[in-house]
Amino acid sequence: MNNKHCAHEEPQRDEEPQRVKEPQRDEEPQRAQEPSREQRVYITLAAVPQGKVVTYGQLGELAGLPRGACQVGYILRNLPPDTTLPWHRIINAAGKISLGPETDSGVRQRALLQEEGIVFNNGRISLKQFRWQP
Repeated sequence: MNNKHCAHEEPQRDEEPQRVKEPQRDEEPQRAQEPSREQRVYITLAAVPQGKVVTYGQLGELAGLPRGACQVGYILRNLPPDTTLPWHRIINAAGKISLGPETDSGVRQRALLQEEGIVFNNGRISLKQFRWQP
């Protein structure tokens, strides 16, 4: 995924690794680790229903990544080609596909969205009509 606005920015790194303290005898051990940023984005993206779209920033917010549009773009650029996640349901804040409209991926994204009933008007999708509001 190419998000031109954020292409020059590096993804934010966690400031310091969290140190796990050993549980005391009377403390319960930690059972599950918090999901990573990538996992939170994947989980949230998987929940976007057919026929709806989200923006990069909205997906970041829903995944708990403040100012996360660039982070979402970075994470999605690294999806494997055979992913089953609905990557095509993510668009930019202007209601457009961020991939070049003439690129293979851009053409594919538009076709997948149209198959789901999403309508384009002058290359834009109406966020008022098609934005997912969980």
